[in-house]
Amino acid sequence: MTELLKLTDFPLQCGIVLSEVCLAYQIYGEFNSRSHPTNVILYPTSYGAQHPDLDWLIAPDRILNPDHYCIIMVNMLGNGLSTSPSNSEYCGLAEQNFWFTHWDNIRLQAHLVFNHLEIQQLALVYGWSMGAQQAYHWAACYPDRVARIAALCGTARTTEHNQIFLQSLRHALTSDPAWTGRGFDGVPDRGLQTFARIYASWAASQAFYRDRLYLPLGYSSLEDYMLRGWEAGYRKRDPRNLIAMIDTWLRCDVSDNPIYQGDYRAALAAIQAKTLIMPGSTDLYFTPEDCQAEAHLIPNAQYLPIPSLWGHRAGNPYQNPEDAAFIRSAIAALLAE
Repeated sequence: MTELLKLTDFPLQCGIVLSEVCLAYQIYGEFNSRSHPTNVILYPTSYGAQHPDLDWLIAPDRILNPDHYCIIMVNMLGNGLSTSPSNSEYCGLAEQNFWFTHWDNIRLQAHLVFNHLEIQQLALVYGWSMGAQQAYHWAACYPDRVARIAALCGTARTTEHNQIFLQSLRHALTSDPAWTGRGFDGVPDRGLQTFARIYASWAASQAFYRDRLYLPLGYSSLEDYMLRGWEAGYRKRDPRNLIAMIDTWLRCDVSDNPIYQGDYRAALAAIQAKTLIMPGSTDLYFTPEDCQAEAHLIPNAQYLPIPSLWGHRAGNPYQNPEDAAFIRSAIAALLAE
């Protein structure tokens, strides 16, 4: 069952104070101790996703086993379940000085973990894509409270090349005639069509499309895959929320906080957790080269690319048993250390 943590007068990093902020979360499995549980895994959500979209990998025979671990899935700000433009009274998108950051996300999540649930240490922070970004933030900002992180297809800082991709998504939505400058007057049909095709072109590799790996998934053509595999999913989300999450992704920098004050290398060097860095070998968002460069800056990091043609989606392989098995084996080894 989805639960809500509510806090009042929550200061965002952008300088705005929210009179109330809500964190939506769900717990799978049980703590192995009421006073000092040691089996807790935190699993932050990724771009556009809510926890029911990602909990396919929580099962005894899948990547995260709820029979052995207590998994807390937390919905990041802006995703439509936690505080977001779609469910709050503020008009954040109209304000040039309004945005959420991962510093906001992890401070809110830390209140849930340390204060509300009274958990002293996390066995693992597991994240894919924007979830991986949050895992890096957790390990850098709470180094003595995180034993391990698994960062799948994500970096601790958004690269300039990635920023261009994100800006193209944002412009696709805000160039639609339905955009008013403060929100949307109706559904941005053209914007969502463009948005989905930009996203799809980057999310899988060139080889994925060359080999037409979407056909065995039940799609009749490339256009069918674009419509049902991509556009339909994003049409389930409020476009204001899609923009809010883009703005968080654009600003991702593990050192952009009062602890490290912009010293990126110091933030990565401070990570004490056993760190498993798993890029997709053909990922176009978070390239293996970018992920490997960060692995060299983290003291106890293992770099293990996922050998896959699925690009960025190799890190969330709900349609791809081979990649899921590879990840499951790697996570089991990490947790066994």
